[in-house]
Amino acid sequence: MFKIVASDLDGTLLTPEHKIAPYTQDVLQRLYQHDKHFVFATGRHHIDVAGMREELDIPAYMITSNGASVHDADGNLVFQQSLSPEVIRGVIALAKHDPDLHIHLYQGDHWLLNHENEALREFHDSFHYQLFDVENPPTDNVLKVFFTRDDLDHEKMVKWEQAFNQEFKDKANIAFSTPWCLEVMDAGVSKGDALAAVAKALELTLDDCIAFGDGMNDIEMLSMAGKGLIMGTSHDKVKQALPDNEVIGSSADEAVAHYLEKHLLNHA
Repeated sequence: MFKIVASDLDGTLLTPEHKIAPYTQDVLQRLYQHDKHFVFATGRHHIDVAGMREELDIPAYMITSNGASVHDADGNLVFQQSLSPEVIRGVIALAKHDPDLHIHLYQGDHWLLNHENEALREFHDSFHYQLFDVENPPTDNVLKVFFTRDDLDHEKMVKWEQAFNQEFKDKANIAFSTPWCLEVMDAGVSKGDALAAVAKALELTLDDCIAFGDGMNDIEMLSMAGKGLIMGTSHDKVKQALPDNEVIGSSADEAVAHYLEKHLLNHA
C-alpha cells in the first residue's frame, strides 16, 4: 500500500477556480490520520503553496518550481537548484523581442514579470509579482524562468520550446506545465527527481509513492512513482508519453480525492 501521495495542483488537485475543495481537503486530512504523507508537487512558487498548506492544515512536503525547490513538512528548505546565469540570459534574450510573451522569473522568495498583467494578479490571491527589466535580468538564485501568452496559443509556444531546446537542451529542463505555459529549469530538475529525494528523506522509496498530474512537467513524476495517474483532461502529449498509465477523471469532479478515498482510505 502506498505511503506517499504526491499531486500536482492546477488541473489536478485544485478546482478550476484554483481552490482546494472541501471534499478534497477532508480526504487529505483523513489520509494524514492514516499515516500517509501528502506532497504538493507543482510548478508554483513555494510561498504560493505554503498558503494552501496552511489552509489544508496538515504537515506536507512541498515540491515547488517543478522540483527546483523542496520544503519539508515543517517548512524547512531541504533542496534547491537554481538556473545557470547563461541559460537565464539566453532564453530571455531570445524571447524579449516577442511582445506577446510574458516572461516570468522565480527568484528566491520573489515572482518577477517583464510587464503588467492584471489577470495574473487575480490568479494568485496572496502572492504577487514585481516587475523586472529584460535588458538586465537578475541571475542569482533564479529557480525557473517561464513564459505565457494571453491568447493561450499552444502552437506558438511550441515554437519557443523548440528554439530553447535548440540552444539549451543539455543545460536546462524545458517543459510545459499547461499547453500555454512553458517552463525552464536547470538540467536534472524535475518533480520526479524531487519526489525521489522526498521518499529518501522519509526512508521510503519511489515504489511507495502514488502520484497524480496532468502536465508535461509531470511526466517524470508519473513515470517514476510506484503508480502514476493521469487526469482525463490532460493534453494528448501527456497521454501519448505515458500510454500504460491509468487515466482518471477531472479536477472539476475532484477525481484525485475520489480515487484516494476508494483505493487508499477504503483499504486502510
